[in-house]
Amino acid sequence: MIALRRSFDIWSASVFTLAVVIFCPILSLIYLSFGDSEGLWSHLLESVLARYVSTTVALMLGVSCLTLLFGVTTAWIVAAYQFRFSKILDMVILLPIACPAYLVAYAYTDFFEYAGPVQGALRDMMGWKTARDYYFPEIRSLGGAIFVLSSVLYPYVYLLSRTAFRHIPSSFYEVAAISNRNVFWNICLPLARPAIVAGLALVCMEVVSDFGTVEFFSLETLTLGIFNVWIGMNNITAAAQISTFTFIFIILLLLTEMYSRSRKRFNDTSKKQTVAKPKMVTGFKAVLLYVVCLTPVIFGFVTPAAILLWNVVKSTDLAAFRAVVDVLQNSLFIATLGAGLIMGSAILVASAAKYNGSRIIQVVGNLSATGYAFPGTMLAIGVLVFLGFVDRGINAVSLGFGNVYLSGTILALLFAYLVRFQAVGYGSVSSGLTKIPPNLIACSRSLGMTSHSTMRRITIPLIQNSIIAGGVLAFVDIMKELPMTLLLRPFDFETLATYSYQFAHDELMDQASLPALVIVVVGLIPVVFLNRLLRAYD
Repeated sequence: MIALRRSFDIWSASVFTLAVVIFCPILSLIYLSFGDSEGLWSHLLESVLARYVSTTVALMLGVSCLTLLFGVTTAWIVAAYQFRFSKILDMVILLPIACPAYLVAYAYTDFFEYAGPVQGALRDMMGWKTARDYYFPEIRSLGGAIFVLSSVLYPYVYLLSRTAFRHIPSSFYEVAAISNRNVFWNICLPLARPAIVAGLALVCMEVVSDFGTVEFFSLETLTLGIFNVWIGMNNITAAAQISTFTFIFIILLLLTEMYSRSRKRFNDTSKKQTVAKPKMVTGFKAVLLYVVCLTPVIFGFVTPAAILLWNVVKSTDLAAFRAVVDVLQNSLFIATLGAGLIMGSAILVASAAKYNGSRIIQVVGNLSATGYAFPGTMLAIGVLVFLGFVDRGINAVSLGFGNVYLSGTILALLFAYLVRFQAVGYGSVSSGLTKIPPNLIACSRSLGMTSHSTMRRITIPLIQNSIIAGGVLAFVDIMKELPMTLLLRPFDFETLATYSYQFAHDELMDQASLPALVIVVVGLIPVVFLNRLLRAYD
């Protein structure tokens, strides 16, 4: 008890309160799901729920298969072979991660639909008059969504499996050669399996939480069901119940990811081992490897970016450009504030969790960083319910001296970003803190420095690179975030994501392309950071 009192001082209590507040929207969502849905849930169970589940599962399976093909193939080529410009190719393969899936969906739909340039050119060349004269795959379909999501999400599998392939000891290759076994199928793929499964779990979580693509393609998934029930049927309790049901998928994926990480001991980490050197490749085989590696990049980045750029060039409008500049200012403002808030919170919570020594602080700190695993639509419901409770509490205390509301304000949006992206900052700061020798902090405290002085003069300068990296990632995530911003933004407040979404939703792709292209350009920043971090790790 004495130890608990020592570790739980005012500083720890403040951090504990902050972490609990961040976790409250998730608790609010669970609490709301126990309410009365006025019979709507039974109606959903009989009519559309089976379709929501089957479409979500089919989408996950399809994206998993194509993502594995793209991610593992490219990772193996980059890790096992060396050819001209292979280091540049290593970064180029990551480019699709800069494109939000919903923007790629907008671009491909405009390009491949019946009125688009591809089918128009085919009709002119072949003399076809109507759609009955030929067959062309429908982009607004389950197959189209699988193609779009796989094209932009495969870098998650690529990043983890490439690292795993590169750290396999050379002695394993020698054993394969001696026993006349295929080194990829018999040695490297089984050893990299935990990393591949971990990357695949992240991809599936992104698929479950995707809103923009499935809404644009009119696919009835669980996430779109939450949106339809909440906004279309005005029943937030039933939406919370579907959200809780969706949580089962998230839990299964998290358990899969945790299980895969627990099997990392497959890899030999002995310092006496050396990693295998990539095999030099030239000529036709090198060209073939280029084609394999660049194919998913063309699908996930080059083609959609080129379509968006072409739309911008052919519809140059000074008034539209000025409007986008105004919206860009809103996006930069909210993203900068949000990233600063997230990193400030992450530094406080992660530092307390590491150096306080209290198990309670560690558990609560980790719980506060679980928001990233929940779809944005789910968290928006939780944030709205929690802030409604806070609004009622504030107005009850004020005793009628002016009503104050947080809901529907910039503060509500910032709080939602904090809940959703706390994991980004927390993970980055925690990673940086692990590199600081514990004795350094102990020496600082033994020399008479306070916790605040130690944090300001020792801890923050030593982890400043991690803070910058986490801040940049949080900034870009906020710039791209669509469902939470769409549902929680203040009246007449647009960001690039919502501005682009509204034009695309009205089939006005020329107007939607400029803000979409700006989001893609901003999204290139974390790609550069990721590449630098990975090279330092390798």
